[in-house]
Amino acid sequence: MRLREIVFGAACAAAVRAAARLELADAVGENPVSVEEIAVVVGAEPAPLRRLLRALSCYGIFAETEDGRYLHTEMSRLLREDEPNSLRYIALWCTEPWTWEAWPRLDDAVRSGRNVFPDIFGKEFFDYLHDDALDSATVFNRAMTHSSRQSAAELADYLDLTGVGTVADIGGGEGHVLASLLEKHPQLRGTLLDLPKVVEDADPRLREGGPLASRIRLLPGDCRIAIPVEADLYIIKNILEWDDDSTRRTLRNVVAAARPGARVVVVENLVDDTPSMRFTTAMDLMLLLNVGGAKHSKQSMVDLMTEAGLCIGHIGPVNPYLHAFESTVPLN
Repeated sequence: MRLREIVFGAACAAAVRAAARLELADAVGENPVSVEEIAVVVGAEPAPLRRLLRALSCYGIFAETEDGRYLHTEMSRLLREDEPNSLRYIALWCTEPWTWEAWPRLDDAVRSGRNVFPDIFGKEFFDYLHDDALDSATVFNRAMTHSSRQSAAELADYLDLTGVGTVADIGGGEGHVLASLLEKHPQLRGTLLDLPKVVEDADPRLREGGPLASRIRLLPGDCRIAIPVEADLYIIKNILEWDDDSTRRTLRNVVAAARPGARVVVVENLVDDTPSMRFTTAMDLMLLLNVGGAKHSKQSMVDLMTEAGLCIGHIGPVNPYLHAFESTVPLN
């Protein structure tokens, strides 16, 4: 029966996607509510909506009362738009239309060892997003923004910045991690390096007129080509998921730019030694399908960092799905 449930996993994912798109979680308040009342709010037919809610409740997403009404559970609340730790856009991103065409080709990707996305859509993944799937690109950006904001505060609490005056966030997206660090440490100055279009849309706190703008440098660039910034601490979070050669080049670029003794902290999801194995290994397979990338094991990350010339220090969990690899640039 467990295998039967697993092979119907697409139905579960589709149900979560439907709930997110219908905004069911936002239609349920603090008290149990009837299916008919929810249907009016979301503009759906009561009978199929009841079937959807029944399926979701089997997985702990909403709960049904004895009189047939529905109320929130811990998981259903995470689909609300106003929930601080909302996973609504992550749920939408992981079930976007292109995923339903890519997953059936997983065996081809395993056979060939390369991404199958160009075979399906005629172009590479991010080119497809920006050229042909702008709605999906918007979902991606919102999902990454929500995820980054949630982990930024946790990473800011995790990091000990004793003796650190300058920090560089390499491939730091909109700069949520950097903004969290600057807010927590008033003496800190920072540099955000990412692709030009990404830096243009940096967190408003970091842009001109923002409260942190005077302490930040927004630097457009590609970390795989060069990292023209010197800092006491370099942060590389959730970007080393390309092919190993690109990862090596990025790490070596950090070592080349940094002064001896500078700290380098790499933050990644791992496919081992983590309580989030099902989630992380699923992301690992998605990376194989769409960009040909991979999540790291603890050992593979250590090997790549050591090969780049970094001296590995403490390795520890930031939260249940992120690990921080602390290292330094050699003194000689």
